[in-house]
Amino acid sequence: MKLTVIHTFIAALTIGLGLLSAPVAASADDNPSAVIDQIRASGVLKVPVMTGEEPGYIKDPATGQWSGFYYEFLGEIATQLGVKLEPVETTWGNLAADFQSNKIDIAIGVNPNPKRGLVVDYLWEPLFTDAWAVLTPPDKPVKTWAELNSSDKTVVVQKGSTMQVVAEALLPKAKITPVEDRGLALMELQAGRADGVVFSIFDALQITNQKIGNVSLPEPILRNPATLAVARKPGNAGFINFLTNWILQERSLGLAQGKLARAWEARGIDLSILPAGFSF
Repeated sequence: MKLTVIHTFIAALTIGLGLLSAPVAASADDNPSAVIDQIRASGVLKVPVMTGEEPGYIKDPATGQWSGFYYEFLGEIATQLGVKLEPVETTWGNLAADFQSNKIDIAIGVNPNPKRGLVVDYLWEPLFTDAWAVLTPPDKPVKTWAELNSSDKTVVVQKGSTMQVVAEALLPKAKITPVEDRGLALMELQAGRADGVVFSIFDALQITNQKIGNVSLPEPILRNPATLAVARKPGNAGFINFLTNWILQERSLGLAQGKLARAWEARGIDLSILPAGFSF
């Protein structure tokens, strides 16, 4: 009887030790490259594209093909991952929802936003530095943000964008009118329903080629880091590390600055409004 009990104990112990030593299937939490692996397995990098956001995103109306400096940057990332780009038309304000619904893998040229930061991981290193500007009606420039902070002023912004955050923070007395995209914002200005539209300085400068209004860089000048963002999900640490290294190389070797300068020059953008020492 005692021998049987001993045999039973030894058998149970052997099984228990076997279970402890058995390999456990790695989860996304344990694999920092899980997101990279998923992208490579799919063969595509899903990226946002936006109409009316030249020269960052440019859509050929005849072919439907996309170009622009943001698209070029994203193409380089896709090439290094060994995949192709899959463009997804959206807006700045919809990016967080696009990440949550798995429509996109990455966003570029975004500004850190606490609300979106609840569901999106931003890279700390900016790809370039911008500044916030105001496009005003012709011959009505402003020197300070305070000039627009009045109940009789209407300021237009793109809905859900960082421009809306900036306007609401600096211009609490003004009427803030959110619209869906850049084109609608410009229509408000042209129709005389706006005293200003908040844009990044580089976007505002290229719009001036359309002879719509004047660009002002109001005091205090608010610098605006433009970086990358990815969906917050298990296994994205390796993806973030890869992208951070890519940004550091782009900036340290002057690659990013060169691409941006060529893009703005090609669009006839005059950067003379920028203060001395301003570096993007």
